[in-house]
Amino acid sequence: MKDWWQLNFPNGRQSLTITDANGYPVKIAYGEVGIGKPLFLLHGIGSWSYNWRNSIKPLSKYFRVICFDAKGYGFSEKPVSRRESEGHQVIEFARIIQALANEPVVILAESLGALTALALAQEKADLIARLTVINVPIFANKLPHWGMSLLSQTPLELIQTIDTLRLSYLFAPLVREVMAIERRSVLYDPSSLTAEDVYWITYPYIEFSGTLTKVAEELKIATQEIESAQKNQPNWLSKIQLNLSKIHTPTLIMWGKHDTWFPASDGEKLHKHIPNSRLQIINECGHDASSGASLAINTNVLNFLKDTQFV
Repeated sequence: MKDWWQLNFPNGRQSLTITDANGYPVKIAYGEVGIGKPLFLLHGIGSWSYNWRNSIKPLSKYFRVICFDAKGYGFSEKPVSRRESEGHQVIEFARIIQALANEPVVILAESLGALTALALAQEKADLIARLTVINVPIFANKLPHWGMSLLSQTPLELIQTIDTLRLSYLFAPLVREVMAIERRSVLYDPSSLTAEDVYWITYPYIEFSGTLTKVAEELKIATQEIESAQKNQPNWLSKIQLNLSKIHTPTLIMWGKHDTWFPASDGEKLHKHIPNSRLQIINECGHDASSGASLAINTNVLNFLKDTQFV
């Protein structure tokens, strides 16, 4: 299989070292293509840059597209010996933007990445010129999938042992099959998932020790946030919800009409909370919108940027 990074970016996979939220240096994998104003693509939980495979080239005709793997995901470093805290993604995303861009940027983010982007728009509005988000878990009241719940409840030490023993590598065919089933469940058209897609989506889990551990850790944090919100205890998620009206960056909210994880009504609610926003419901689209509805997403983003005098 050819190197995906090399096929999509002139300089292939590049590496950037930032200081993470814990104060340690961490290597971030990224690729960039195109010229013009910077547009950052941010994936959701359990994913990596490959999810944007159908948006990179089309958007690079108009922008300098920068696609990166968040810490712990894809080809980026996975510091399994250090525990994370809620909101670390926001600090790290800001530092990635500051390292790679010298002007306010466009953000296109999905799921957990979109939640991170909303928080960044509240805390570092000067970094963002336009914000586009997809299927945001902003009003989540539980983890949307039983597998996520199971992983979040499993002791992290056990998961780390599985990672260290490279069991996912030993059982690669099974890992690919299980992941394929799960990915098809969040696509409007399950048949659109190819064997090549499955290979690359599962690649970090099979090839890089620490991937499963970091995903499990993020799920544990998400569970704690949701539980704290339900108990009216201080938490990061509620803080973002309470400050949505303070986002004044022009914002496009996109939502899959058939998202079975977070309903389109959440998109309507989010739209009402963000003053300078518009809502676009995408027909024939599930939760995995970046893979399953890329044409609609690319079109919506470009139209939004033209309408708001950014292109």
